[in-house]
Amino acid sequence: MPISRIRVAPRVAPRRAPAALAALVVAVTAALTLTGCTGTSQDAPAGIQVVASTNVYGNLASTVGGKYANVTSIIDDPAKDPHEYQADARTQLAVSKAQVVIENGGGYDDFVGTMLSASGNTKASRIDAVKLSGYDTTVADFNEHVFYDFPTVAKVVDALVAAFEKADPAHSAVFADNGAKLRVALDGLENSASRLSTATAGVGVAITEPVPDYLLAALKVKVVTPKAFSRAIEDGTDAPVGVLQQTLATFSSGEAKLLVYNVQTSGAQTDAVLAAAKKAGVPAVPVSETLPSGFDYVEWQKGVLATIAQALGD
Repeated sequence: MPISRIRVAPRVAPRRAPAALAALVVAVTAALTLTGCTGTSQDAPAGIQVVASTNVYGNLASTVGGKYANVTSIIDDPAKDPHEYQADARTQLAVSKAQVVIENGGGYDDFVGTMLSASGNTKASRIDAVKLSGYDTTVADFNEHVFYDFPTVAKVVDALVAAFEKADPAHSAVFADNGAKLRVALDGLENSASRLSTATAGVGVAITEPVPDYLLAALKVKVVTPKAFSRAIEDGTDAPVGVLQQTLATFSSGEAKLLVYNVQTSGAQTDAVLAAAKKAGVPAVPVSETLPSGFDYVEWQKGVLATIAQALGD
């Protein structure tokens, strides 16, 4: 779901689902405190000044940069509604001073480019995850949520290492070592998904939005939700009644064995889907677009994989 979409097409902000978010936090097996995601003041602390569109990318930057990077994540709280984001003076100042800027791209966080242009900062190294992914963004219904695509995240890590080495050559060895360790952890996530896919291949899965689709593709599941439904929810509109009924029928018919839903948005139709899944005894796995508080990227994704495996009795 593009977090700047409201700037193009104003919409009623979806309701939060704090209980479901708590369920995701509980499901993750290990908690690590995020480091380095501090704000930027008039007197910026020493170190590479980094701005990330969300704390997903901010955490990756903190992991690679360690104590030599000061990271500001624009969207840094799972309780914040990304659609209601408005630039403030503090964030605009951070962007103006940034040496490295990380964005998802693909229309997801267009406000980053807007803020960079307004700041006059033309020297910052700009890392765009969608561009790094190599995916064709011109295809119909392109999925911009590449932070659920482990190979793309690995490319982001490599780009971070290169940008940090350029900004602070004296600590190149530290950045390279941190990046290598993170790449190993990402390889572990890919291997875990591959192993799980032997059991999940072909399993019918319902979704509310295409947020986790890259991960679901790695698991080789069969998404049974009509595209018209998940597209409508992502766009913040109601799906036609007939499409909603088709979606609900995937639970009563037994076609959907699992529901994976975006915990950060909800509405009458997504509530209906959750209720239908519960009535049919279909387990529901929450996913999010930002890191749950206190977790790093790798542990977050480990938790999602573990929760899916547990839900399917694997």
